[in-house]
Amino acid sequence: MALVAIGMILVLVGTLLIFLSALRAQERAEGKVEGGAVVVVGPLPLVFGTSERVAKALMVLAIALFAIALAAFLVFLVGLRGVW
Repeated sequence: MALVAIGMILVLVGTLLIFLSALRAQERAEGKVEGGAVVVVGPLPLVFGTSERVAKALMVLAIALFAIALAAFLVFLVGLRGVW
C-alpha cells in the first residue's frame, strides 16, 4: 500500500514539474517550434509535420521503429517454434 502512495506522489510531482517547466519556457519564448506526428493505419504510416525536415525525420523514425518491432516479432516467433 505504501508503494502505491509513493508511486502516486511521484506521478503528481512529475506532472507538476512538467507543468512548471512549460510555464517557464513560455516566459522565455525563444526560438522556433516545429512538430509533427506519425499515425500508423494498418501497414500504412501517415506522416505529417510543420516542415519537410520534421516530416523526413519522423519517416526515418517510423521506419526504424517498424524494423525494431519486426525484429522483436521474428525473435518471438522463433522462440515459439521451440515450444511447439
